Amino acid sequence: MKIFLGEIIKIIGNKVTIEDTDGFELIFETSEIVKQQDDSLKREAFSGKSISQIVLEKTPEKRRTAPKVKPKERFQPTMEVDLHIHQLVKSERGMSSHDKKMLQLDTAKHKLEFAMRKNIPKIVFIHGVGEGTLKIELEYLFGRYDNVKFYEADYKKYGQGATEVYIYQNKKGSDATY
Repeated sequence: MKIFLGEIIKIIGNKVTIEDTDGFELIFETSEIVKQQDDSLKREAFSGKSISQIVLEKTPEKRRTAPKVKPKERFQPTMEVDLHIHQLVKSERGMSSHDKKMLQLDTAKHKLEFAMRKNIPKIVFIHGVGEGTLKIELEYLFGRYDNVKFYEADYKKYGQGATEVYIYQNKKGSDATY
């Protein structure tokens, strides 16, 4: 294989005419030509720009990543609060259904505020399935706080009768917003 250096002066169809360094015109097929890299392209690319500008252009944008959960928080046991009435009182004798519900809601509120004070990020409130009135009341209670989000707890572990509450730790204050 012989190497010819030159400049392309004419292209007709699949034929390329090159003038070599001695001034001779040579005709080649386009498949036979290999472009030689020279420094002129590099000089043009870097002319008029500082090194910091070029580095800035070539630096890929950082991807926005979700905040990583620290191992300490990931493996921290979740606080569980069982709101079944038999877990809250020794005997429910003499209590109306309203009294029971109010005790359950007061317990939930106190435990939630306790977790906020102690910077506990997650609580699972076990409320059972039942008619669903306690669950609705709990969702109303949790909705009054602007620094919490709540959702169904892990079905495999708790079934349908539990709600998980995540407390945002970066918000100041633990008072409910009314």
